[in-house]
Amino acid sequence: MNFNTANRLRLGITFFISFCVLSGAFAQKAKKKSPLALSSYLFVYFTGNGKEEEQIRFALSQDGYNYRALNDNKPVINTGKISSTGGVRDPHILRGQDNKTFYMVATDMQVAKNGWGPNYAMVFLKSTDLLNWKSSVVNIPESFTEFATVNRVWAPQTIFDPKAGKYMIYWSMRFGNDKDKIYYAYANKDFTGLEGVPKQLFFSPDNAACIDGDIEFKDGLYHLFFKTEDRQPGIKKAVSNELTTGYVMKNDNYLQQTKDAVEGAGTFKLNNSNEWILMYDVYMKGKYQFTKSTDLENFTAIDNEVSMDFHPRHGTVLPITAKEAAALTLAWPSSTTIK
Repeated sequence: MNFNTANRLRLGITFFISFCVLSGAFAQKAKKKSPLALSSYLFVYFTGNGKEEEQIRFALSQDGYNYRALNDNKPVINTGKISSTGGVRDPHILRGQDNKTFYMVATDMQVAKNGWGPNYAMVFLKSTDLLNWKSSVVNIPESFTEFATVNRVWAPQTIFDPKAGKYMIYWSMRFGNDKDKIYYAYANKDFTGLEGVPKQLFFSPDNAACIDGDIEFKDGLYHLFFKTEDRQPGIKKAVSNELTTGYVMKNDNYLQQTKDAVEGAGTFKLNNSNEWILMYDVYMKGKYQFTKSTDLENFTAIDNEVSMDFHPRHGTVLPITAKEAAALTLAWPSSTTIK
């Protein structure tokens, strides 16, 4: 073999190896970007103010409209082992950025025992299969001396902040007899607590009490839905192009499509669709109302399209895969079937 032949052979081998490495890298990158095949929906909720009702329950749907309770509408997590009060309310669930870790937060509160206050803590839960959960209690006054006089810690939710690369928790708090305000802080790496002092997230132009925040990102904007306790309590919205600052109400519109009292706004996007659902707890009537929108500005009630074999209180819906739905059904079978 002469020099030129050997040189060409070495170049060919080098090119082949480089091609394989790059192809593998591109394939891995494409694999990471592959979207999940979301086909079902998990509704996480509690059912009322009784001791047995202030516990986390699950329900499933195949279309986002018709839901059937798992485990015959009985709790799926032992509340006594995860909370400091013996009760949890307002559960919110989020899929992590890795598509296989799930984060859930809830109000640590038992109205059945302690009435409507005070309460001081949230429950943080983390799972990789939706079945087994590790939990921590996050007590705000005990964690931060700046919030020693807080007597309400309500309705936490989680969202991923792409700029910070962290999971942000936001919830409403009240000092003494002051008005409830929405605050935020980042969860620590293990999702067992908060890594910094909470800061106020939303400043109401009317200085009205605000609770039950729910944030969705759409078209370059963060949409913050919340319940205002101003002249006429109801659900309103503020928007910002930054997750942690700059929220402005572009109008004073109420978004609920009912004259009844509501709370606990929750939004989710329908699978394989450009439509969104805004749902809320019509708590004085013991029912939920679903509304539909394509722009998160205009909403239409779809009461006739929705059915449930349970009566939820303030909860959230998470789109899930068929495999995840099957695992949940196997773990917590029910006597009713999903339509």
